[in-house]
Amino acid sequence: DGYNLLNWKLPGQRAATAMTGDFAGRCFEVISKRPLRTEVGDMSIADVNSRLDDLAVASKEDEQLPILAEFYRRMNPEEMMWLIRIILRQMKVGATERTFFEIWHPDAESLFNISSSLRRVCWELYLPSIRLEADEARVTLMQCFQPQLAQFQMHSFQKIIERMRLAEDDPEFWIEEKLDGERMQLHMETNDSIPGGKRFELWSRKAKEYTYLYGNGFYDDNGSLTRHLKNAFADGVGSIILDGEMITWDPEQDAPVPFGTLKTAALAEQRNPFSASGHRPLFRIFDIVYLNGKPLTRYTLRDRRRALEASVVPVHRRFEIHPYEVGKSASDIEPLLRKVVAEASEGLVLKNPNSPYRLNERNDDWMKVKPDYMTEFGESLDCIVVGGYYGSGKRGGNISSYLCGLRVDDTHAEDGANPMKCYSFCKVGGGFTAADYANIRHHTHGKWHDWNPKKPPTEYIELAGGDAQHERPDVWIKPDDSVVVCVKAAAVTPSDQFRLGLTVRFPRFKRLRMDKDWQSALSVQEFMDLKAGAEQEKKEKDFQVDNSRRKQTKRSKKKELTVAGSGEANVAYVGRKTHIFDGLS
Repeated sequence: DGYNLLNWKLPGQRAATAMTGDFAGRCFEVISKRPLRTEVGDMSIADVNSRLDDLAVASKEDEQLPILAEFYRRMNPEEMMWLIRIILRQMKVGATERTFFEIWHPDAESLFNISSSLRRVCWELYLPSIRLEADEARVTLMQCFQPQLAQFQMHSFQKIIERMRLAEDDPEFWIEEKLDGERMQLHMETNDSIPGGKRFELWSRKAKEYTYLYGNGFYDDNGSLTRHLKNAFADGVGSIILDGEMITWDPEQDAPVPFGTLKTAALAEQRNPFSASGHRPLFRIFDIVYLNGKPLTRYTLRDRRRALEASVVPVHRRFEIHPYEVGKSASDIEPLLRKVVAEASEGLVLKNPNSPYRLNERNDDWMKVKPDYMTEFGESLDCIVVGGYYGSGKRGGNISSYLCGLRVDDTHAEDGANPMKCYSFCKVGGGFTAADYANIRHHTHGKWHDWNPKKPPTEYIELAGGDAQHERPDVWIKPDDSVVVCVKAAAVTPSDQFRLGLTVRFPRFKRLRMDKDWQSALSVQEFMDLKAGAEQEKKEKDFQVDNSRRKQTKRSKKKELTVAGSGEANVAYVGRKTHIFDGLS
């Protein structure tokens, strides 16, 4: 039992169990054989809640043990299983939030979609008979909401303009650069209990609160952003909600930095707020949805923009209004798209200036336009599988995703290094069928080794982060025992999580390359050459919008109807008749 608990990702010792890869389930199997109590426990929800608070604060194991021991004494095995699931945040109930919302209230899902606040759903919708008025599910100060999103378009520029349905007497549209950062909403209200008299809260699109990172007031020591906003609002602005993108800015290059570095930059800014050279967070505002107690979502984008420009005083390279260009026809889009891509940007967003702000919707008022991403380059990267990660749930007990590496060739190798050495490059878990997994298992059976963090196999595999061992796999395999997989990906992006310093976005498994071995797989130098070549080709090649995401229209062929058993079939002789089934029905 002890072994089964320690190795909960592996199938059980005696028999393969249903609970493989589910730690709480494995605990239940073990505890229920030797329960301390069989009847229902005596802890109320309030008791459990307060002890969980104590557990969250306890940092050392000897502080945590007595709390867990108390739970164990006062709960039966089944309660214990659910408690462990709560602690690990892995409920495995087989239900989504929608299941619970439908039971709670007919409007629960729509209010949650807009507000992302479970508390608000429970407080405001406490009686199923009380329905939400259309106006009530709207923006509220200091409560997170789901922002308007841009539709992804795979049509010609002309078609995109037609879909925006612009007014005939006012055919202009706005073109903004699409920023590579994190969508963020900033709420500010006048509040005398906070030093400086203004209170801030910030949330991401996924409703994660980031006030701890960017600050709750002008004098917050952790305020990597708010401490710079003392003069950022016009006189008379008492409360405001701004919608924008938080990006990382490099003052030395005076240019944005890729998204992966945002949190690091914010933490560095907290430690050293007035350094002139380090990366820093910059909030680029493109919309205002609330001002002095009034939601502005019903006003047009043009009117909201006027309100934004009247309310916000930009702070250079910390808090700026995102600029836009005015377009009159489809021919205005391409030169701007060329320009932003030459500056290594994401693409463009086109907006209809006469549209209202629609919470939690993707529609044709805002549209994203991206150039085709390196289709010539992302076709196939043949990488070596060097590590594996165990899955849970359906994939429990088996390796469900793989760490792929690139071969270190002579130009990058240190003297005397193992010629078989690989650098970690990307983690692939999507695109595999059951047959692919079985095939890889068949070819690598018996060749995997458990990863020992104290003695990592550095002569074969080098991870990022030195002793921190970023993206450390559960098991590893020697390159000459391993297989080569063909991976398709969208774009190359810098990353400190992989030893190469680069990785690919959205890698997917395409197929197993049984015709290749580790010596013919992609090497570090070949990848760098590919990358440089692809970037060059991309510049030369005339722009085309990527069609891979366009919906394919399926033509259904009508099958001829046949009556079963009507056709004459010639069956070959299969041997003599026997009486094996006589007398049986």
